[in-house]
Amino acid sequence: MKKICVITGGSSGIGLSIVKLFEQNNYHVFNLDLSPSSFGEYCYCDVTNVSQVTDIINNISKDRSIDVLISNAGIHFSANIENTSEDDFDKVFNLNVKGAYAAIKAVLPSMKAKNNGAIIIMSSDQALVAKHNSFAYNLSKAALASMAKTTALDYATFNIRANAVCPGTIETPLYHHAINNYCQKSGADKAKTHKEEESLQPLNRLGQPEEVAELVLFLASDKAKFITGSLQVIDGGYTAQ
Repeated sequence: MKKICVITGGSSGIGLSIVKLFEQNNYHVFNLDLSPSSFGEYCYCDVTNVSQVTDIINNISKDRSIDVLISNAGIHFSANIENTSEDDFDKVFNLNVKGAYAAIKAVLPSMKAKNNGAIIIMSSDQALVAKHNSFAYNLSKAALASMAKTTALDYATFNIRANAVCPGTIETPLYHHAINNYCQKSGADKAKTHKEEESLQPLNRLGQPEEVAELVLFLASDKAKFITGSLQVIDGGYTAQ
């Protein structure tokens, strides 16, 4: 019988790579996203709507146990604190943090009943280091790292593991969107900017979504059954500098 995996934000980028890899490894994947996808079992969901997230996950777990939750949905926002409006702040936290809160809270009853489960939260290298013009985003990713730690401690007695994955600069549509915005605002050349981003990484390249997906699959597996409350960095050595 296939294991059940729920992922938020699985229609593009890292999330899409995770859905594909988990399906290849005999998981039945439910993808909660605003954008449709032909991979996984798609469920239209606005993760900022706590009751909507709860209802969908309750429906999934009605006749089966949820083995894995991957809280991946998120948004990037570039600005320092002075240029971050209250609406900007709320938008980032509602999606990045409240969305994770909603999904984690909703899967816990199913995992507790089974006395087993793996929760993987998509944080960022910015949970460990600060970056310029990243006030709200940086703060939200640090909050997600904290969420992984507290959840790990609170639910260890139920054999539920919680870990945060902290990717560095990964070449996704989100990355290209951020680079395009920067170049439009600054007039910088995109090809040159991309090369500069690569040169900031000790491995002299950007990470790929498939590489992050492999780490997530490992953390969900029994091979990682003694790993909980950890921040798993996958950043090409960036935070080691």
